[in-house]
Amino acid sequence: MLIGEMKRVVDALGLSGRSVLVAVSGGLDSNALAHAFLEIAGEKGLKLSIGHVNHALRGDDSEADQASVMELAEQLGVPAFSRRAEPEQLRVGRSSRERPTVQEAARTLRYQALREMAVEAGCAHIATAHNANDQAETVLLRVFRGSGPDGLGGIPERSADGVVVRPLLRVNRTQIEAYAAERGIAWREDRSNSSVAYARNRLRLRWLPGLTGDFNDQLLMAVGNLAEAQRRDSEWIGALVEREAALRFTPAGCWLRTRAEDWEDLPEALARRLARWGLRRCGGERDATRVHLERMLGFFRTARSGTLLELPGGTRLERDREGFRLGPIEPTG
Repeated sequence: MLIGEMKRVVDALGLSGRSVLVAVSGGLDSNALAHAFLEIAGEKGLKLSIGHVNHALRGDDSEADQASVMELAEQLGVPAFSRRAEPEQLRVGRSSRERPTVQEAARTLRYQALREMAVEAGCAHIATAHNANDQAETVLLRVFRGSGPDGLGGIPERSADGVVVRPLLRVNRTQIEAYAAERGIAWREDRSNSSVAYARNRLRLRWLPGLTGDFNDQLLMAVGNLAEAQRRDSEWIGALVEREAALRFTPAGCWLRTRAEDWEDLPEALARRLARWGLRRCGGERDATRVHLERMLGFFRTARSGTLLELPGGTRLERDREGFRLGPIEPTG
């Protein structure tokens, strides 16, 4: 199953004959991915390298993870690259509003480091080991936290620029475990995965077993199908939003300007997406909620000249004689 899916995805994503940096943490999923890529490399004309990012979050265990990945690369006979990327470097000196969580900082630095290693290795693509379980956990967590439709798209099979690919999104962890057992693949366990201090772990350890066992044994596949369908819809809708935003918003220094007319005539879904588009361009989307977007829509439709609305991320929306302008509370230019 796993090898068959790998071959299908390599063809679907156009990876045949390309160079790929396989992101390996030392755990089950990524070690299995490295082995699977090597197994099909000859048939698909793949040139492989391994990349590892050490976040130094678990002391000696982090160092042991890195050593195990270097040993795996030597066993497989492929080049190995590593980077140290400590999340605190993105957190120090920032206000609580601007400071990313440790997990957010680690993710940002991890992808940055992987891209650097891909350039060093001469690789056109980076493959990560996100699988069907990760997809289901991501989508369900977003549902529980009140996600909008776009959040249901979950983890994409490839990044917007096509560099990052995720070949295992349709493969569940049980299948990965079976593949590892058949091939005698060893891996290291991250002890933090058993901690219920994290919401994702609570979902994985306490809730998903009951949902899959008592409610729907095909839950992972069902959620994966939902994510794929929603992602396709979001890509189509996103193109329409980009086109409308280009007509409606005009850059003005560090601000965006938009006319005051017609906001009340826009469909609610489009108007909300345009409001989020504007916040994203001005750096205020990270902490924006549905309430903020509704306030923006109300302001667009009814605000009088000389009034303003403060928004997340140090942004504000103002109404003047010329229309609206959206930008930073303290302009820098």
